[in-house]
Amino acid sequence: MKIFNTKQIKSWDAYTIESEPIDSLELMERAGNVFVSWFTEQFPNKKIPIYVFCGNGNNGGDGFVISRLLHQKSYEVNVIVQSNPNKTAKDNKTNHDSLKKLSNLKILTLANSEDFPTVKDSSIVIDALFGTGLKVKLHGFFKDLVSYLNKLNVIRLAIDIPSGLLGDESSTGVIFKADYTFSFEQPKLAFMFPENQKYVGNWIVETIDLSQEYYLNENTNDYLLTNKTVLSLYKKREKFDHKGSFGHAILIMGSRGKIGAAVLSTFACMRSGCGLTTVYTPSCGYEVLQTTIPEAMVITDSNKCYITSLPNIDQYNAIGIGCGLGIENETQKVLYELLQNSKQPLVLDADALNIISSNPGMLNKIPNNSILTPHPKEFERLFGKTANDFERNKLQRQKAVNLKCYILLKGAHSCISNPDGACYYNSTGNPGMGTAGSGDVLTGIITGLLAQGYSSESALCLAVYLHGLAGDLGAQKLGEESLIARDIIKYLPKAFKKLNQR
Repeated sequence: MKIFNTKQIKSWDAYTIESEPIDSLELMERAGNVFVSWFTEQFPNKKIPIYVFCGNGNNGGDGFVISRLLHQKSYEVNVIVQSNPNKTAKDNKTNHDSLKKLSNLKILTLANSEDFPTVKDSSIVIDALFGTGLKVKLHGFFKDLVSYLNKLNVIRLAIDIPSGLLGDESSTGVIFKADYTFSFEQPKLAFMFPENQKYVGNWIVETIDLSQEYYLNENTNDYLLTNKTVLSLYKKREKFDHKGSFGHAILIMGSRGKIGAAVLSTFACMRSGCGLTTVYTPSCGYEVLQTTIPEAMVITDSNKCYITSLPNIDQYNAIGIGCGLGIENETQKVLYELLQNSKQPLVLDADALNIISSNPGMLNKIPNNSILTPHPKEFERLFGKTANDFERNKLQRQKAVNLKCYILLKGAHSCISNPDGACYYNSTGNPGMGTAGSGDVLTGIITGLLAQGYSSESALCLAVYLHGLAGDLGAQKLGEESLIARDIIKYLPKAFKKLNQR
């Protein structure tokens, strides 16, 4: 799914109105019906008081439509508006006037902070104040109003985007803290970043059937990974395929006390469908790996505790390095030798990244189309600190372009930045996956898919989505708190099956 900026979304609305038999009021009505359809399923109890705070623009117009539709469905609706606004959008006024004609619908006008209504605990507050039209931080009356709403003991919903939050850049000041954000057609870029979680809450996206022609022709550098996107990358197996058809991966991993990382990554590599998997590890890991994963081949370094030499890498289709590797001086030399001699892209994770961050000269030695998989702290050590998530995203893009590689910044919406400057944001996964070894599993999946002949971009998109989906399936059965890395591997086969069933 493409993610457009707020200017493009506004143009998308306008294009739809110009090119299809629908006017702006009808489009607003459509948006209201889509929201109310979701709302009535989510909140079927019609006795819960609802307070809809409407601004003077199109977001407020959506709020008026929603208020009317909920009132018609016998919900207890209270509409709150600003008295004597300086400017009111045409469609906003039309829908406000329609609302005034309804009987038994409470409409309260506010002149100043002293007029703020008393809102009952456990009520539902709907924010339809500004939407994406806001370009500056809240001030004056609306700053006070949103501050007041944030203190209430209620369920807070935002229409399209929380008031005060900017869609395409970092936001400051007072922002509506939504428990749910209901966005039309697509999520906003701001929803992808951790700094906005406390404002966005759980976000929901539903289509209002904006022009498909505009969507197909409009360019963007931001995409959301969906089942449809990932399924288009997936390669189905043919009848006469065999283990040689699905590649041979080598994982250079482990050190004394961290052989478990190699075990997890190896198991995940095999579960990803890789035909043959070899692990290169210190000799202390031999018995552990041969016992726990008899399907894998094991080669050991002459050193018992950590890796001191590079094996022959010519026969392998993909190479993953870093999980549990350690940062011994001799191990650092091995990584440097690998960077210089590898003829194929590498998957670099964990201690491989930590070694590179301590030796910045290695960055320019990384083979083109390699994959770096840092978590936020590893990213910071590699590329430096940034002021906010938008700045970090910009830096991530720049580094991917400059290094001609792929950078996966892991998180709730793991972000893949490509050498062409585009970014993909993942839509699967849950907080239960924030557990030791989860990243090792992901590295194994990526390496296994690379070995099978997927491009770096396809392997990354498929791996990240399936990794998150396996975590979601595991959490459904086990709960987020009890999820461990092995569970992600356990549910990976079911993730593959679910991908093909959707």
